[in-house]
Amino acid sequence: MRTIRIHVDQPLAASLELALPAQAGEHVARVLRLAAGDPVTLFNGDGCDYPSVIQSIGKREVIVQVQAAQAVTNESPLSLTLAQGVARGEKMDLIVQKATELGVARIVPLLTERAEVRLDASRAEKRLAHWRAVAASACEQSGRARLPEVAPAIPLDAWLRELPRDGALRLALLPEGTRRAAALRFTTDGGILAVGPEGGLGQRDTALLAAAGFEGLRLGPRILRTETAGLAALAALQALHGDV
Repeated sequence: MRTIRIHVDQPLAASLELALPAQAGEHVARVLRLAAGDPVTLFNGDGCDYPSVIQSIGKREVIVQVQAAQAVTNESPLSLTLAQGVARGEKMDLIVQKATELGVARIVPLLTERAEVRLDASRAEKRLAHWRAVAASACEQSGRARLPEVAPAIPLDAWLRELPRDGALRLALLPEGTRRAAALRFTTDGGILAVGPEGGLGQRDTALLAAAGFEGLRLGPRILRTETAGLAALAALQALHGDV
């Protein structure tokens, strides 16, 4: 039987009764047509699943009771940050969704030289909330009990100034890159992968990245679209150095 997993943004504990978020409650009641007594699994990103039972389904809310807490240990041993040049519309949604399924630890939407997307403050806030919801939904589907951090969109130069001085391997996905995925050596600090938007990384972008210690990573002889490139690189790195 399929496990119904639902993300809730609040502390959870055994014996707690709570109302599901409105959208999740409607999905449970109207789409899945579950009933009182049916099991669901809640999670809030703390690394545990919380097996629960539906107590009641009303017109306005679905009440569930948490039964227990179960630690989930399916996070990748390879901690990866995807710094993705913001792509248009559904492409960015796809990237966030699939990167989450591939076990990425952090996603940073970057505003780069050739970015085709412009975000004012209001739109940036709405897009951030949307991307975080996409990541939560991907965790529901993939069984992850920890949500990847999705950072606010930030200009490349500002992001580089904020990067911590740790042992994370710094990589930029470039057609002219000389590093190969199989030859990389990661420390426990993992790695950061920078990927350009639809127009790729510009000369200013690559200069900034090089000055910040990023090395060019080349996947192969073909140039990939932005919605393919980062995901292909994440899959390769997880297969070679992680848990895929």
